[in-house]
Amino acid sequence: MKGWMGKFRALFLFSSLLLVLSGCGKENLTAFVPEGYGAEVSLNLIIISLAVMIFVILVVMIVYTMVLVKFRKKKGQEDFIPKQTEGNKALEVIWTVIPIILLIIIAVPTVTATFDLADDSKAKDSININVTGNQYWWHFSYNKEEIQTSQDLYIPTDTRVYLNLKSSDVIHSFWVPSISGKMDANPENENTMYIEAYEEGVYWGKCAELCGPSHSLMDFKVIAVSPEEYEQWVQDMKNVDPEAQPETASAQEGQKLFQENSCIGCHAIGSSPAAVGPNLTNFGDRTRVAGVLDHDKETIVNWLLNPDELKPGNKMAGNYPKLSEEEASKIADYLLQLQPSEITPESAGNE
Repeated sequence: MKGWMGKFRALFLFSSLLLVLSGCGKENLTAFVPEGYGAEVSLNLIIISLAVMIFVILVVMIVYTMVLVKFRKKKGQEDFIPKQTEGNKALEVIWTVIPIILLIIIAVPTVTATFDLADDSKAKDSININVTGNQYWWHFSYNKEEIQTSQDLYIPTDTRVYLNLKSSDVIHSFWVPSISGKMDANPENENTMYIEAYEEGVYWGKCAELCGPSHSLMDFKVIAVSPEEYEQWVQDMKNVDPEAQPETASAQEGQKLFQENSCIGCHAIGSSPAAVGPNLTNFGDRTRVAGVLDHDKETIVNWLLNPDELKPGNKMAGNYPKLSEEEASKIADYLLQLQPSEITPESAGNE
């Protein structure tokens, strides 16, 4: 009895912990509060599957309870074997047909949704963005707009935006739970999906495929703004002058150090697609460094001095001359003034 009570208490505590943890998280990083068409379709499929599973569990538990009650051994009753039902055609048909019906209930909307979310018939007349997954960051190239960004993906609300996904190294998976389902980014072939956000806001994205030691740190943001603000942001990004001189003396020295230490060889500023590292055009407008770190000068300096410590396995480590803390500070001043637009994550809200 004592051992049984101990197991019951452990089960109760574990169940309570699961209940509490299920309430943790943020609305912009959950599939259960859909803010876009793809997420809404996915939630409907989750509900259908859950309803079918609950129905199966209830039926099994009811039958199980009935059998326990009806066929339990009564006091003074002799052992006997209940009537066997093998070969009963009616029962065989019932427990064969019912699972088929349940599978059809799940399969039909799933297949329909799969084809719907993979439909690219309207891609030519829509916004098209090439998305490249890298260890451990995301790059976004806007085809028609001819602009480049990294880590922060800007889209207009109530608009289908088609994403052409590919990887530069290993398999990654693009997932913004609150507005879309997920799609793999493969090195060999290009996958296409579309996303659509109903409301303005900042939605968190994750890599959903194990891709290396910093897989859990491969975050990005989707910033949904009004169509008017999106057009303004596009124009602001197009008008960026990579050679523009910063206002402060420290940032000016940082710009010079940025060029002298070969940073510009990997990180483009402007629409150049040639960079092998994240595009820094609107670095000062971002809210995270390397996708996950606080966006402040101290963090940027620490990142420049030792990026591998903050994001293990990233390809920036060891590929530029060692910087002094003073040099890193000046480069940080330069990067923080890269603010080409008034349309930022803060203006979109719910960061």
